Amino acid sequence: MPLIDSYQRPIEYLRLSVTDRCDLRCQYCLPKGFKDFQEPAEWLTFEEIERIIRAFSELGTHRVRITGGEPLVRHGLPELISRLAALPMLDDLSLSTNATRLEKLAQPLADAGISRINVSLDTLRAERYKAITGGKIEKTLAGLMAAKVAGLQPVKINMVVMKDTNEDEVEDMVEFCLAHDFTLRFIETMPMGEPGLIAQQQFVDLQVIKKRLAQRYSLIPSTMPGGGPARYMRVAGTDLRIGFITPMSQHFCETCNRVRLSVDGTLHLCLGQNDEYPLRGLLRSGISDNQLKAHIQDAISQKPERHHFNENPQQVVRFMSMTGG
Repeated sequence: MPLIDSYQRPIEYLRLSVTDRCDLRCQYCLPKGFKDFQEPAEWLTFEEIERIIRAFSELGTHRVRITGGEPLVRHGLPELISRLAALPMLDDLSLSTNATRLEKLAQPLADAGISRINVSLDTLRAERYKAITGGKIEKTLAGLMAAKVAGLQPVKINMVVMKDTNEDEVEDMVEFCLAHDFTLRFIETMPMGEPGLIAQQQFVDLQVIKKRLAQRYSLIPSTMPGGGPARYMRVAGTDLRIGFITPMSQHFCETCNRVRLSVDGTLHLCLGQNDEYPLRGLLRSGISDNQLKAHIQDAISQKPERHHFNENPQQVVRFMSMTGG
């Protein structure tokens, strides 16, 4: 039987975290100075990851996105991607990254089986990038250009829009993506853990941003292939598509088709709830593939109907990097 939750939503999309570590400290994701990461012994091995993804794919989940933390800090990542790309029932294998290490890895990732990527980029100004992430924008920009050379397509830019931080750069980012043939997605802040609660004070309703852009550009409703929640508009006369990801102002829970697997083997069933299902211990106890599939089906049956970010913003205490993007 395909994976259908108790609200009749097919679970077609899995976000796979390969590490909880990151080489940046984005202000809405990780606190500055945070070092309480899991030990590698607690991570799923490549063999365990492959086994879980195979089970999901045989149950009807055909899209997988590699995430972190920052996935490119996981040693040997192209090897894992090659193994996953070889699974016969996996149709779509993509990756989310901050691109700081992409300049050297773009071609190996493409060769291994990644076809498209999402890159986090909240500003085009070096000093702002440093303030938001603690890193150097030059590395991310170099990674983006390397992705183009490697033929990764589409390259989607993810920009978290924040009041008094970068909302004045919205139009600049549109022009940047027009110039480089990138897709652009705007994202609302979410109260994920302490950093997310702080960032929520900078919340910007993306409906306001859409209206603002419509005053400058002719926006036409559009779509893009993929399993994510973005609602797209196309800039008339161009190929640029702009996506709006609105978990706060217009939640999309009724069509949620995804779960998240953290690096320690925990299935997180909803980004905005604490429901979870541990798989690592079951794997290491010697369960069969059929038993693994039965546990996955049991987990999906427990997926909540919707998040409660608006009603109870302090409910989720884990950081975004712990959940898997």
